[in-house]
Amino acid sequence: MRHNNIYRKILLNREMGKKMFAVLIDPEKSNGRQFASIIATLKIAPPDFVFIGGSHAVKSLDNMIEILKEEVETTVILFPGDASQFSEKADALLFLSLLSGRNPEYLIGQHIKSAVAIRESTIEVIPTAYLLIDGGKVSSVEFVSNTRAIPRDKKEIARSTAIAGELMGMHITYLEAGSGASQTVPEEMITYIRESVDTPVIVGGGITSTNAMGAIYDAGADIIVVGNAFESDLHKMIDFVRWVEDYNNRNNLSGIEGKSIHPDIIS
Repeated sequence: MRHNNIYRKILLNREMGKKMFAVLIDPEKSNGRQFASIIATLKIAPPDFVFIGGSHAVKSLDNMIEILKEEVETTVILFPGDASQFSEKADALLFLSLLSGRNPEYLIGQHIKSAVAIRESTIEVIPTAYLLIDGGKVSSVEFVSNTRAIPRDKKEIARSTAIAGELMGMHITYLEAGSGASQTVPEEMITYIRESVDTPVIVGGGITSTNAMGAIYDAGADIIVVGNAFESDLHKMIDFVRWVEDYNNRNNLSGIEGKSIHPDIIS
């Protein structure tokens, strides 16, 4: 029987005002010595989540995930760009639907290819509305999916898309500027969507500094995802994880004691 323990944890953290942080690992860029270095860094400062996934088909992720779960105290979540990136070894799967595009392959096609394997596994599945936002240059997701990103100044379109995803039953709204984006998702857009949907909001793409993280958290993001920024400087990962801990201590967690939790969150 599947349990929604990870999603419930996300909801509970949000209810308490705790911001969360995820490190994204691209399997194509994380082989051999590089992967060993990533593991060593994660052991020093484990984030809330490790997302695994990329824009291209890959061989089995089982071994990589098994090592991660054995060596690092964190939650491993699949962030697939292709049906081949499924592994029942992970703790959960973001079942992404690229709602910002109109390519049926990424609205339902890839999902059908992996549906049976997912159903036969015990992995926790989190339906996720995936919105690609213009990050200043053509991203890998935009190129591979053959879709266009939502323009940065079209917050109404982004808002309507996010609401549609929630009405369709999506449990999370993911705003993505793209790996290596020159600009992050606009703060105004994040706030506008945060005020319009009840789902937790994830933001990723183009985040290279703790200043940017602070602005995005303040705008309403519940989870921030960073990956590309660590490829040339793994020590930065430690700095980011510890910064998030300090952010929570400064801004949120001091007010948790005595705060009531909505019963629907923990039921």
